Amino acid sequence: MKLEPPDCHSLSAATGWFELGNLKESKDELTRLSPTGDKHPDVLELRWAIAARENNWDHAWKLAEQLVAEAPERPSGWLHRAYAARRAPGGGLRQAWDTLLLAVEKFPDEPIISYNLSCYACQMDELDSARVWLKKAFRLGGREQIKRMALKDPDLEPLWLEIRKL
Repeated sequence: MKLEPPDCHSLSAATGWFELGNLKESKDELTRLSPTGDKHPDVLELRWAIAARENNWDHAWKLAEQLVAEAPERPSGWLHRAYAARRAPGGGLRQAWDTLLLAVEKFPDEPIISYNLSCYACQMDELDSARVWLKKAFRLGGREQIKRMALKDPDLEPLWLEIRKL
């Protein structure tokens, strides 16, 4: 579904304000959207990014749920939902893990899903599982690219010595 004018213009302006770090103006631009435009997956993505930047994880969770419902074919919605589940009040690593595990079968070739599952497993001190998911991420996303990411990611710090040797 393509976003039509004037909604596409409002989204473009809102994205620009977001990229400049002006969340108030970004949100103001989003108020100009039509009811149909407001439900567009690209709009939901930006709204999620704003909520995340504001550390409003309850709202981010709801937006990710809406994104999964509106565009279940987008892995980003599933990833956003797990990310918010980890940080939302009452959430945590196990909730993030359980939430993202639902996406593995739907997106078997998405390296970031495997990568994030590795992060969650590592933080839950399930290092064997973390290794399995990280190897899958290497295979799917390219060893060098994923390795560079992993060596900067504090979630994977318990495996850094092993990762450096790969």
